[in-house]
Amino acid sequence: MFDITTFGSATRDNFLKLKKESHQIIKSGKFLTGEGLCFSLGSKIEIDDMVISTGGGGANTAVTFALQGFKVAYVGKIGDDKRGEAIMEDLEKFGVNTRFIIKDKVIPSAYSVILSSGVSQTSILVYRGACHFLKKNDIPINKLKSRWFYLAPLKGKLLDSFGFLVNYAKKNNIKIMANIGKDQIGLDKRKLKLILSKIDILSLNQEEASLLTGVPFQQEKALFKKLDKIIKGIAIMTKGKKGVVVSDGKYMWSAPSFSVPVQDATGAGDAFSSGFLSGLIKTDNVSFAIKLGLANSISCIGEIGAKNGLLKGIKSPYLKKIRVKKIKLWS
Repeated sequence: MFDITTFGSATRDNFLKLKKESHQIIKSGKFLTGEGLCFSLGSKIEIDDMVISTGGGGANTAVTFALQGFKVAYVGKIGDDKRGEAIMEDLEKFGVNTRFIIKDKVIPSAYSVILSSGVSQTSILVYRGACHFLKKNDIPINKLKSRWFYLAPLKGKLLDSFGFLVNYAKKNNIKIMANIGKDQIGLDKRKLKLILSKIDILSLNQEEASLLTGVPFQQEKALFKKLDKIIKGIAIMTKGKKGVVVSDGKYMWSAPSFSVPVQDATGAGDAFSSGFLSGLIKTDNVSFAIKLGLANSISCIGEIGAKNGLLKGIKSPYLKKIRVKKIKLWS
């Protein structure tokens, strides 16, 4: 019996720290974010540093759970290649059970190149790869004896398994935490509402929470009032540098983050969500869960790579510094 089984992506990541003189940041409405990262065409682009690591929501969260002392399995697909071998070796190094990983003979493992031009200026080149081609029939569902399922944002063929995994968990008394993304929010609304009603903990960022509810994220009470009608358990809205807000329908908890030197923000969301669930399982206390989630996230961004800074256990200098505010909501 596993404590937690995770589902989601698993990737090989290459972090490139760009030299200041090698590029320019250009403001333009032609770019989705309003800014573009630009290089000289046909030139050799100098970098200051390079770090090769592994990432992906399913893999990152599995490692946090393992470091927190839980018995963990990761279910996913990798390519039958060197990148896939590296992903498996990394997971096994941290104590994650990999026997449910499938090797695809045709599709290569997922790969990302992270271009860092400053603390908060990162662009990611993504090859989705094998992890997004895991089908329902690939999942050894009857062999998954687990107390919790953790579902990272699902894409591609894996998106088709969202309802399937939630329904199986519900029927078999397995608790579910899901960190959903835009692909899941884009599902048929009636179908999505039914799936979300069965989830114990839902985690979203500000933009996703607003998209799901149709309420501006600045209107937190109104947003959570709508979320509480969708989710029967705990709803979480992460706010980046501004911290997090959590509701169980009766109370609302909020906590600001605080400024620390940032090496790499990749994986910070995974670190918070998995830290939160770890803290909740250990103590059944939402305030502590928030503290452990934020501490794990803060520690994560202090290192390059989505796993290198993750906390082992609950010893962290940040835990005592985090202040959680709790207020009673509507009856």
